[in-house]
Amino acid sequence: MRLSSFLLAALLCLSATARAEDVDIAAAFNRAGMDGTMVITSLGTGRTFSHNDARAATRFPVASTFKILNSLIALEEKAVTPDEVLKWNGHTYDITDWNRDQTLASAFKVSCVWCYQELASRIGNKTYRRYLSKLDYGQLKQPFNTTTFWLDGSLQVSAQDQIRLLRRIYLRSLPFSDASYNTLRQIMLVEQAPTYTLRAKTGWASSATPQTGWYVGYVQTADDVWFFATNLVIHDVKELPLRLSLSREALQLKGILPKPE
Repeated sequence: MRLSSFLLAALLCLSATARAEDVDIAAAFNRAGMDGTMVITSLGTGRTFSHNDARAATRFPVASTFKILNSLIALEEKAVTPDEVLKWNGHTYDITDWNRDQTLASAFKVSCVWCYQELASRIGNKTYRRYLSKLDYGQLKQPFNTTTFWLDGSLQVSAQDQIRLLRRIYLRSLPFSDASYNTLRQIMLVEQAPTYTLRAKTGWASSATPQTGWYVGYVQTADDVWFFATNLVIHDVKELPLRLSLSREALQLKGILPKPE
């Protein structure tokens, strides 16, 4: 009995340590003068580095990070094929890269809103409700607008929700075909180097108050896979690049990405 109690106490201690505030990541956020959270978790060991656990458990508008799951749903439901050309409607958007025909890969890369709204119209409200209920991803307000729910705050997720989804996608434990997973894997690719591969997606909830910035994804190294989710309070568009730079710095500080020479 005494041994069991000792083991239980040790496990609780290890759990608390794994979730304790990471001083390296906290220092990086402080240097940048940013309020936010970041969670990094190992697939192999479960080891977790985190900054601001309270915020990591709080849900915010999912914004364009939903394009990860949205792409899987669109592919699985045959709303789009990997090679299909989505025809530009001629409307001039503020983001120049949107003002042209797109494929799913290019739409994902430039975060083309009109492209995914077209796909959402093809997928439909009922199908989205079915998938989001089955996958238990975030919290969806009812009723919701089929072509704007990931933009207007109807679908909210936490950094912890993002990590859980990314892990399930990597492990292919969700009800999608290998073909859909393979296409998503290709379009999520950000950077490939001899020692690591980075797949990720940005998000910016510009209509939220305050605005929320996201960068979520995973890094494959020689011996592990590391999932990460960064969530920032955005006060000015000039802060948006910090979604990527802070995430990369934290991953470098934890030895997951190589430090710059």
